[in-house]
Amino acid sequence: MSSITPTGEAPHPSSLLPMTIIGVLFFTMGFFTWLNGPLISFVKVAFTLDDVNAFLVPFAFYLSYFVLALPAGAVLKRTGMKRGMALGLFVMAIGAAVFGQFVRIRVYPGSLTGLFVIGAGLSLLQTAANPYISILGPIDSAARRIALMGICNKFAGALAPLAFGALVMSGIDAFLEQATRMAASPARESLLDAFAARVFWPYLGLAGLLVALAAWILLSPLPDVKAAEAKNENPARGQGGIFGFPHLWLGVLCLFLYVGVEVMAGDAINTYGQGFGLPLRVTSHFTTYTMFAMLAGYLFGSAMIPRFISQQRYLAVSAVLGVLFAIGAFVTHGLPSVAFVAALGFANAMMWPAIFPLAIKGLGGHTEQGSALLVMGIVGGALVPQVFVHLKQHVDFQLSFALVTVPCYLYILYYGMRGHAAGTR
Repeated sequence: MSSITPTGEAPHPSSLLPMTIIGVLFFTMGFFTWLNGPLISFVKVAFTLDDVNAFLVPFAFYLSYFVLALPAGAVLKRTGMKRGMALGLFVMAIGAAVFGQFVRIRVYPGSLTGLFVIGAGLSLLQTAANPYISILGPIDSAARRIALMGICNKFAGALAPLAFGALVMSGIDAFLEQATRMAASPARESLLDAFAARVFWPYLGLAGLLVALAAWILLSPLPDVKAAEAKNENPARGQGGIFGFPHLWLGVLCLFLYVGVEVMAGDAINTYGQGFGLPLRVTSHFTTYTMFAMLAGYLFGSAMIPRFISQQRYLAVSAVLGVLFAIGAFVTHGLPSVAFVAALGFANAMMWPAIFPLAIKGLGGHTEQGSALLVMGIVGGALVPQVFVHLKQHVDFQLSFALVTVPCYLYILYYGMRGHAAGTR
């Protein structure tokens, strides 16, 4: 009996096993990426921080993509994609152990260092896994394959806040009330130490799982596909090297802004909900709602592309939805406003699956370098939320959210309509 994917497409036998293995990697990436939302709320309590300093969590995490994406591309040239992905998992394991240890002793800069190292491992994984899944089949249906990986990624993202809430954030409102009543004293510090230590063993366990997963990847029959094997449909466009592909550079900016709004919808939603006075025990699960909206978006989008609509046209439609949902969040209040923010997950779902293959289309031997540049664009997840959190110190948080997100979606609309084809004529 042949296996049918959720997109309705029967995978080729030779690509089924690689897609399954890469799916496990995307699940792992999603689990760690979408822990940042509840981690923002966690560090605010554990380290007694304001919003600006708490948002250094996604800043440190996503900054590593910008710093290490190009080195990651160079590493992959030497190691190949398979060993590079295993190396990325080992690096993530080190970061998880470092993070857990420094949080346990409540040293915030050390904790941020651990998150940076986790991001470094993920940058290596992203630089390898995204072109890998794009190359496994025709580029025009790459969005569907990446959407399958996105389902794995966002399903993990939905589970991560729930697991973190159960293991670490249980009883958070009562704890916060008790800590607030206590004046600064050794007893209060001891209470905060005990709360911070809740993450130590979960993160140590995650580090062990990552090491085991890396060993599994090395021993697996995963073929070591070379990115240079991608088809270059118009070699003349690459005569100027990587600078001969304007659609790639416009795509890097597009992906920068997309990741920024994705983090706004997935990680900043908890802080957004707290702006309405909602309790931590409620807001700590908001990231999960965004992830479920993204899952719905992946399932719907993967059924539509390319059978009924092209990936570039769907990208434009998604950007229009993003503008409408962002405006909806601004003109409503309380839980309905939060629901519009969560609905951005649906609008965002198919953006990465569309932007990435559109941007690397026709790069041929430049695919690894182009992929690294696109992964550098993930730094948007560090910078765009920083604009929001600083802006909301001066204007209403709902207005600041709209002022940040709407222009991002308008540029994504441009890329879906025209930017992806720049330089093709």
